[in-house]
Amino acid sequence: MARKALYMGPRLKRVRRELGLTQANMAEDLEISASYIALMERNQRPVTADMLLKLATTYHVDIADLAQGESEQTAENLAAALRDPLFADIDLPGLDVGDIATSYPTFAEALLRLFAAYRQEHVALADLRAGGEGESPASQPDPVAQVRGFLAAHRNCFPDLDDSAARAARDMPDLAGMRDRIQERHGLAVRFEDDGLMAGAVRFHDYHRRRILINEGLPNAGRRFQVALQLAILEQGEAIDALVADAALTSEDARVLARRALQSYWAAAVLMPYAAVLKAAEGLRYDVELIAARFEVSFEQAAHRLTTLQRPGAKGIPFFFLRVDRAGNVSKRLDGAGFPFARSGGACPLWNIHHVFDRPRRVDAQVIALPDGERYLSIARTVSAGHGGYGAPRVTRAVALTCAAKHADRTIYADAPGNAEPTPIGVTCRLCQRPRCLARSAPPIGREIAPHRFRDTGVPFAFASE
Repeated sequence: MARKALYMGPRLKRVRRELGLTQANMAEDLEISASYIALMERNQRPVTADMLLKLATTYHVDIADLAQGESEQTAENLAAALRDPLFADIDLPGLDVGDIATSYPTFAEALLRLFAAYRQEHVALADLRAGGEGESPASQPDPVAQVRGFLAAHRNCFPDLDDSAARAARDMPDLAGMRDRIQERHGLAVRFEDDGLMAGAVRFHDYHRRRILINEGLPNAGRRFQVALQLAILEQGEAIDALVADAALTSEDARVLARRALQSYWAAAVLMPYAAVLKAAEGLRYDVELIAARFEVSFEQAAHRLTTLQRPGAKGIPFFFLRVDRAGNVSKRLDGAGFPFARSGGACPLWNIHHVFDRPRRVDAQVIALPDGERYLSIARTVSAGHGGYGAPRVTRAVALTCAAKHADRTIYADAPGNAEPTPIGVTCRLCQRPRCLARSAPPIGREIAPHRFRDTGVPFAFASE
């Protein structure tokens, strides 16, 4: 029986771009012509078994990942897009969706890009509505949004910084090693001082006395991170400046925030080297608390690091990360996992990130379902920030790690009781079309509110079509 031809043009192109290669570079590595690479990427030539094996061995990527049908993933993404309420009155059978993905992959990709743009603009409209009628968006670009976009464009993964940090970590496996490196290489003594001398600071570079002061009120994880962060400032300026220079950042504020983010990235990579943390994550089934204990870091540091494991050829689960306070204000967000999130207007109160404040420092796992049918696993817990003794100011926030439900079985949290049925949530009330929601705080865009002159359902903002 003849083997089915394997066409994987979009996947091959994505792998090539992730590796930073041109068609000519890849052709030279594989000892074929650049025109043949172009034909395979356009699905005008199949990828043979020999070529698939050569790709895997040359670039050290998983052959199973390479061989996975691109049309299957495209069909899955198309089916998810078509579950949006916008297409509720269109009957498009699953077989037709599969045929489109297989026979017209370029058209399918164009449709998915258009739908992504629609969703983005829809979210922006909801954000604008949440700001109040008559208000106009700020004329100046938001530096925080720019930096989030910069990190998202890189999937929050910077392999060069990871490699540099891994090399440094081999020479300084503990806090004492980091202190010695700062002393020997930079002539700076590292000391831990009381809050009175620090005047509320967590770290201070005393330039004239040639010393680095760290607040002794920090927990051990905080001390280690601050020393590693100081090393990033001292040693990684050139590499970080090069990354910032290549980013499309239009203000000095954005560049400052980007440098801080990359310095923190390098510091976390020293405490949790990429290969070691990926191996631990897979071995421990992404148990964030156990990962934090193994690397002697905080829960938030471990959760944050898990979002960075997207290196080509050595990827972990793609996660979306969010940190909020009790009022729902977002203080940190790392985009990933394809999880939609409105930038303002409030998140859904049914999401477990808002429930964990009732059970401090306890991990909660929740399967959630969005209105389009997509399901995600959400892992949430409270974290605390602050330092010093009795009476010192502290703040409690909640963090959530969210991944697509298809990855849930790779985590320990898939075994949590109560996850058989997903909790229906919305991205924000302005975008959620779910009827009869008692938690709704605003009507969705494009729906009329039912007058209910003779009947009251008790549901706020009930739809006219109910």
